[in-house]
Amino acid sequence: MPQPSASPVGESGSLAAAAATTTLLLLGRRPDPNTERGVVCPGVVPDPADPGLVVRARTARAALGDQAVVLGHHYQRDEVIQFADATGDSFKLARDAASHTEAHDAAYVVFCGVHFMAESADILTPDTTTVVLPDLAAGCSLADMAEISQVEGAWADLEEAGCASVVPLTYMNSSAAIKAFTGRHGGTVCTSSNAEVAMRWAFEQGQQVLFLPDQHLGRNTAVLRLGLSLDDCVVYDPNLPSGGLTAEQLRSASVVLWKGHCSVHGTFLPTHVELARAKLCDVRILVHPECRHDVVTKADLVGSTEFIIRAVREAPAGTAWAIGTELNLVGRLAQEHPEQTITYLNEKVCFCSTMNRIDLPHLVWALESLAAGEVVNPIRVDPDTASSARVALDRMLALPAA
Repeated sequence: MPQPSASPVGESGSLAAAAATTTLLLLGRRPDPNTERGVVCPGVVPDPADPGLVVRARTARAALGDQAVVLGHHYQRDEVIQFADATGDSFKLARDAASHTEAHDAAYVVFCGVHFMAESADILTPDTTTVVLPDLAAGCSLADMAEISQVEGAWADLEEAGCASVVPLTYMNSSAAIKAFTGRHGGTVCTSSNAEVAMRWAFEQGQQVLFLPDQHLGRNTAVLRLGLSLDDCVVYDPNLPSGGLTAEQLRSASVVLWKGHCSVHGTFLPTHVELARAKLCDVRILVHPECRHDVVTKADLVGSTEFIIRAVREAPAGTAWAIGTELNLVGRLAQEHPEQTITYLNEKVCFCSTMNRIDLPHLVWALESLAAGEVVNPIRVDPDTASSARVALDRMLALPAA
């Protein structure tokens, strides 16, 4: 399949050329159940140069029929997305997994995304359904930045500081263990779409919010949506004693932000916005709320992945966009909307390297293995963790629509 063809602002050449030279590094070679980092795939993954990969994928997919549902996140490669029965952001796909398995009694969900997404799908689907992740090394650096023992330590620090009414609020981009912690302590989960609604709910339950694990989404929501000040937010660094904060700082903060960030959205800088405006006449800057606060405040529009897609689709012909989110999605939007000028906000091409672990060879390997009766790379959340995480997820489902 052709690679995205949008050109990044300030660079010559197409994204296809950049994609062809992008090297994706393996995150881990040993299993570690306490982090998002996975392992290399067991078995033999097809050669990426095999010209028959598309036919093999179609054949295996047809053989599985309604036994399997293939889900693809918006950040996936085009070569993978073409085989998805449904596409969406992380939570939409988790709900799609549940609805598809209920409607078709599917035995397998092949999740083309990253580990925390597959965990959520496992939590929300029946025990009779097995969720498969084509490459266990498809983790998430953001989710990795909050490990359960660190979060429990932070909670103890808050209690020791005298913070008696704290409500945890965790982003979907977190491990099942963090979601379970949130459920056990009276909190809820949020997405980038409903972060404002979820944070308002959290303040109705308590006086302070512990926001995990993305500091930028938490800060942007608190300041730009709820009207709090930057001084109302403090950043807890899990690598420092007491998070690098005094007891007074912890007690006086309205929002305690975890020191975490998305490795893709964190690359966008105010200078990229300024460069885009200088190079493109009447350009509209459209960014994800995981971007830094000083980038978000310079943008014209800020919203979730689904919001970004909708904004472009509803815009009139001739609109010029510089979009600050993952490159595969920006390139796909450029291909789908040739009547608009769509560019990538950052001068340097930046894929989500872990999302790109799921490629066509790994998908073929997973599908062919399932068609042959062999379950590979199953994602299973232990019952106790799943039960508590489901409490947090159900609280989010009960929130008013964003």
